[in-house]
Amino acid sequence: MAEFHSQTGFLEAQGAPLYYEVAGQGYPLLLLHAGIADSRMWDEQFPEFARHYRIIRYDLRGYGQSPFPTGPFANHEDPAALLTSLGIEKAHVVGISFGGKIALDFAFAHPEMVASLVLVATSVGGVQSSELVRHFFAEEEAALERGDVEGATELNLRMWVDGPRRTPEQVNPLVRKRVHDMLYPIIAVPLPEGADEIVLQPPAVTRLAEIRVPTLLMVGDHDLPDKLTLTQQLADQIVGAQQVIIPDVAHMVNMEQPEEFTRIVLRFLSEL
Repeated sequence: MAEFHSQTGFLEAQGAPLYYEVAGQGYPLLLLHAGIADSRMWDEQFPEFARHYRIIRYDLRGYGQSPFPTGPFANHEDPAALLTSLGIEKAHVVGISFGGKIALDFAFAHPEMVASLVLVATSVGGVQSSELVRHFFAEEEAALERGDVEGATELNLRMWVDGPRRTPEQVNPLVRKRVHDMLYPIIAVPLPEGADEIVLQPPAVTRLAEIRVPTLLMVGDHDLPDKLTLTQQLADQIVGAQQVIIPDVAHMVNMEQPEEFTRIVLRFLSEL
């Protein structure tokens, strides 16, 4: 196999640096990571996708090497700024969980820049949290208030990596450790004073029928019931959307089943 090369850099956008990495040649493909990780969660996919596409990944605000701005910012504007800085007019966009929410918001804010969407275990702007998720956030907040960052990190691993139907012992320990090591340094980092997030209005959940690009929806069968229900809602409301349910995996689909995930995404993109 040929040696893999990538280019890293920082883009100054919305008043703060945004860390990114680019590799490969061909049609642009943008990756948006989950809210319990950073751009390293795509390590298995990045070199493989780079064989077929010009692949771009970056750390979202407050994750990895991208600090929060000190003023108002909109997560859905960062993809536009990054792609424009790279001279890219349009890209395929893959987002997982919180990254999926940003991908969807980006598609509404800048529809001319999105060629297709792959939404994995996605969140959606405007959706109300279930009692299960609200209870989780309350437990996480209580742990952080006690200064128990390790405990809060483990709560996230049990919720999002293990899922409600598995014990930690049933999950690949390397996946758990990788997510732990990405999440632990950032879980207790608060928004700086004045760094208010600007949310898309009207919210995405009220506008799903407006999506007019090819869309692939993916979710693991061991994920939260909320995610399975939400994915079905998107499949029902996004015209022509394809839905794939991955067996024996929870929220972090691409990390637990990297080869299957890569195969499905590449097949979807090749058929466009």
